[in-house]
Amino acid sequence: MKKVDWKILLLTALAAFIGSIGQLEFKRGADILQFDIKLLLTNYHLIIAIAVYCLSTVFYVYALNKEQLSILYPIIATSYIWTLIFSKIFLKEPVGLTSWAGVFFILLGVTLIAAQAGR
Repeated sequence: MKKVDWKILLLTALAAFIGSIGQLEFKRGADILQFDIKLLLTNYHLIIAIAVYCLSTVFYVYALNKEQLSILYPIIATSYIWTLIFSKIFLKEPVGLTSWAGVFFILLGVTLIAAQAGR
C-alpha cells in the first residue's frame, strides 16, 4: 500500500472548507433571489458562490488525480461541519445538540479513515 500524501489530504480539506463558503453564499443569494434575468446576473452572492464552488471543485479533482477516492471523499464530509459552523455564526441559525453530536461522529470517522490511510 502506498503512503498517503498529506499535502493532498490538506488540499482536500481546503476544498471542503471553500465549498462550505460557497454553500453559505448560495444561501445568502437564495435569500434575495428573484427570477429576473438582470437581478440574477447581479446577485453577487450567487456569483461568488459559483466561483468559490468552482475553485473547490478544481482543488478536489486535482486531489482525486493524486489519491484514492475512498480516502478523500470522507474528508469532503467535513464540509458539513464548516457549513454548520458558518450557518450558526453568519446566518444565526440555531444548532442543536444532535447536530453537534453529528459533527463529533464525522470528525471521528474522518480521523479513523485518515489513520488507516497513514499506515
